[in-house]
Amino acid sequence: MSAAPTRVRRRKVFYIPGYDPFPARRYRELYRSEGAKQAEISDYGLHVEAADSDGPYGWHASGLIDDTRVMADFEVLLWSDIVRNSMSNSIPATYWQLLRTSWTYIASGTLRRLAVLPKGPLIAALYPIGVLILQLLAALLAAHLAGWILSTLFQAATLWAIGDGAILRWGTSLLYWTPFFAIVVLILRWFKSKDRRIYAYYLMHDYAYSASHNGATPPELQTRMDTFRGIIATALLQDYDEVLVVGHSSGAHLAVSILADILRDTPNLSARPALSFLSLGHVIPMVSFLPDAWQLRADLQFLSERDEIVWVDVTAPGDGCSFALCDPVGVSGVATRDKQWPLVFSAQFSRTLSEETWNKLRRKFFRLHFQYLCAFDRPLDYDYFKITAGPITLGQRYANRPPSKSRIDVAVSKYTSVKP
Repeated sequence: MSAAPTRVRRRKVFYIPGYDPFPARRYRELYRSEGAKQAEISDYGLHVEAADSDGPYGWHASGLIDDTRVMADFEVLLWSDIVRNSMSNSIPATYWQLLRTSWTYIASGTLRRLAVLPKGPLIAALYPIGVLILQLLAALLAAHLAGWILSTLFQAATLWAIGDGAILRWGTSLLYWTPFFAIVVLILRWFKSKDRRIYAYYLMHDYAYSASHNGATPPELQTRMDTFRGIIATALLQDYDEVLVVGHSSGAHLAVSILADILRDTPNLSARPALSFLSLGHVIPMVSFLPDAWQLRADLQFLSERDEIVWVDVTAPGDGCSFALCDPVGVSGVATRDKQWPLVFSAQFSRTLSEETWNKLRRKFFRLHFQYLCAFDRPLDYDYFKITAGPITLGQRYANRPPSKSRIDVAVSKYTSVKP
């Protein structure tokens, strides 16, 4: 573990979101509102205001915690435009994605290996496939019923009026197939319009994007990551006590690759500012288990061995969208004898949230996936706002924290290569 100052006065926080089409200000407002709740619950001070720079989107936070004033500057990796572009597919294109993505995971054997891990993420992955298929079947059934009724009525009327003939055959076919296709299109469009509640299209696009290059990073996203890597590297040369990178959901594996490249490029990294990495609600196996994810596996292995960084991984069994308590290095099959990171432990939603709050949220799977960034009624040793705006580095905060006993760190992935 790298040496760290005894007290943090200035911190730079880089937040890397997951596959999210919403603008970055959503995260500032979430931090502002939830931080105010946590400050009231835990009796400390926290003030948040917008950044006034022309650079990447961010905000400033001022914390008064444990009688220490801390200034924290936040910047967000912007890739919501890439997400929106990847979600702009037509309905037929989405069903083609369904077939292609399913084949990628099934044919490679990845789906079978993922099934060994906690079932929540696998269910979340199968959910959009099942829902989209059911939507298509419902549309086909409704269209068939409508076409059958119309064509049957036409047949009866034609037979009564003029008898059998070409008009009967052509008319019956026309009155079946014309409404059939129209109704299928209308029903599928209606289902898509309700996806803000169902999330089938959203999740399908998410998994399809991750699998689009068989585990390799899409070029347009890699370009954005390279730019952000330069911004983080610059912050490491500035007068901060800690540079903290936070990766949430699929943003966790982006952070792994960004940080690995920084450490490769800077072999003699200074001990100040302290470099820390907090991964939250990760879904790393969805990518690292794919055949061509050798670069991500190499980055996981490399980062897990470094003395220059502290890496803490927080998940929770209550979060059905993450691979709870799965050590991403271990389950990806790239752990070595020199492995030091990550420290894996649970946010323990069932204990850190009041019974009332837990009962309200336990079936809101997507809301729970963001709970790591929110206030806890009964915080234990995980407090996102103390970590980001408090006077202790991530390494100091968890220096004596043992990993969760129920963590999963055995190799599961079929593909463990770290070279092409």
